[in-house]
Amino acid sequence: MKIRLFLSSCLLISAASFAADAPKIPSKPIAEKKELLFSDEMNSSEHDKRWHRVVDTFAFENNALKGTQTRVKDEPSKDGKSIITAHAAVYGLELPTKDSVVEVKMRFDGCTMMDVEFDDRKYTAAHYGHLGRAQIRLDKVTIMDEREGSQNLIIKELRKDPAKKDEVNKLMAGKSATFPVKLEQNKEYTVTVETVGDEMRVSIDGKAVAFLKSPGIGHETKSKIELGVAGQSGWFDDIKVWNAAPAKKK
Repeated sequence: MKIRLFLSSCLLISAASFAADAPKIPSKPIAEKKELLFSDEMNSSEHDKRWHRVVDTFAFENNALKGTQTRVKDEPSKDGKSIITAHAAVYGLELPTKDSVVEVKMRFDGCTMMDVEFDDRKYTAAHYGHLGRAQIRLDKVTIMDEREGSQNLIIKELRKDPAKKDEVNKLMAGKSATFPVKLEQNKEYTVTVETVGDEMRVSIDGKAVAFLKSPGIGHETKSKIELGVAGQSGWFDDIKVWNAAPAKKK
């Protein structure tokens, strides 16, 4: 009985910590869909050339896009001159956007995380041009401003010095937000990521589940959209991307 009460308390504390740190989620869409920029139902044997490999391993199978993380630990390169670090599987789509609505079906198949990410490879003040992303896990959704937060090169350098921990924490404040959800393995969900100005809102099966307002989200040109999978396998299907405008307030 004590163990059960302890676990219940932990869950309540965890949920409360999400709520304490997280902004209020707008109940209505923040974006209005405009022209359809891209659509792929994954059914064809041929696929748009704007799709491309970023980090192994992805494959089109069973009329869907399957991602499986294969770089699961740090290993020396074949020539022994460098270290290939562990990394989630990533598949890229060259599709410049500013404000957009990305809609994609996701299904966890043993993986622990799936995400939709925005990058600008020409932007050099953040690692690999990372701007922001929406990470979906079975128990939580996290929106991250990576340009001003975790992938900002100044912050990454400061993190190398343990004495700078407090300074890093101040710089990271407000650059991400995490919200609890309850999802299941092997069940398909429609995930919608709205990005308008410096705001991002995530919905799952039409229900708003996460929101963040942060400067890096408002990056002028998001040159790429990337899909990521960490852990075992995850499936993406029926992706659509629209240009967007701020939703009209009623």
